[in-house]
Formats: sequence, structure tokens, C-alpha cells
Amino acid sequence: MKNLIHAILWDLDGTIVDTKACHLYTWRHVLQQHGVELDKTIFNANFGRNNTTLLPLLLGFEPDEALMRELVHAKETLFRQLAPEQITLISGVKSWLDAAQALNFGQAIASSAPMENITTMLQIFNLGVFFDTIVSGTDLPAKPEPEIFLKAARSLGYTPDQCLVIEDSLAGVQAAKNAGMPCIAVSTTHPRAELGLADLVIDDFRVAFVDVLAQFSWT
Repeated sequence: MKNLIHAILWDLDGTIVDTKACHLYTWRHVLQQHGVELDKTIFNANFGRNNTTLLPLLLGFEPDEALMRELVHAKETLFRQLAPEQITLISGVKSWLDAAQALNFGQAIASSAPMENITTMLQIFNLGVFFDTIVSGTDLPAKPEPEIFLKAARSLGYTPDQCLVIEDSLAGVQAAKNAGMPCIAVSTTHPRAELGLADLVIDDFRVAFVDVLAQFSWT
């Protein structure tokens, strides 16, 4: 069988870094200042989508551009302030990043987060050395649209079938499949039963990378 996988496209929030509680706290704090109570069910169902898509769902209406900018700026500024003390790496993920790099896989971040958030989180954990390219979905169609993964693949110089996506969100898994890419889902933010569209579901990264990769065609 021809080996296909040459690159790993990583989501960030909920996949590499456990940020959900910090995002929940900062959204709730900012929205309360504007008289809006955050609906945790809506937040959970849409975790992993970009702010342009998420905020109208949390507000219950479409904000004008000025309000969108104000709320997003306040929320993300607070998030970056709190992140060094409140976010942690997902168990075992560093070993996967090391193993993929040792095997000469191209690696990319393909995250819905603003670029400033991405670089902040990578700096906190000294992870920048692992990635050949970083793609922020802030100005791209939100997952489950596939553009963020297709852009990351192009940046690395590979076709969709040569890229393996690692995701935690429902929208992210759907985006990977819409991009024509195989996908591993990690059940950090959603139960296994909701992630059935992925090619493989794992609980965390404490299983050996090469053992999981053996289930895919790879180079």
C-alpha cells in the first residue's frame, strides 16, 4: 500500500492545550458586563468555532461590527492575561509532537483562535519549534467549513489526503472530513459517542504515537 500521510494538522484549543475552562470564564465575565448570561450548553456545543461565529450564538443576536470588536477584544485580552496560570497541556501531547518531529512529519497549527492567542499559548509551553506553519481561522470561514485545513495543507505543500488532522471539536472533525482528510479526535471536550465521524477517537495522547499512526498509511 502506498504511504500517504506526510503532515499532521493540529487544532490547538482542547487538542494541544486545555483551555476550555479559561475560555468559559472569560466569555462569561465579559458577557455579564453587558447584561448577558452565558448559556453553557450553547458554549459547549460550539467550542472550537471562531469568534465571529461563536459570539452571535452566545449573545442570541447578531452584533454590529463595533460591539463585535469590543467584546472580542475584551474577552481575548482577559484570556491572554489569565492563560499562563489557567491553561495546561493535554496529557501526553508533547510526546506526540516530539515523535512526529523525529519522523520528519510536517506539522501545522490550524486553529480558530486569533493569531495573538495562538502565539501566546505556544510561547507559554515553548512549542513553536514543532510547527512549520501556523494558520489562524479568524478571517476564514468557520469550522466545519474546510478552508482552514486546506490552507494549512497548501502552506506545507501537501494534498489533503497526505494530511492527518487531530481535533477535539465536533465542528473541527466535520471540517477535516469536509477537507477530505483523515482525522483523529481526542475526547477532551466531547464524549466519544459524539465524535464518531472521526476515523479514530482517543482519550488523550498517552498512547504511543507510532501505535496510533500504524492504523493509517504514513511515510
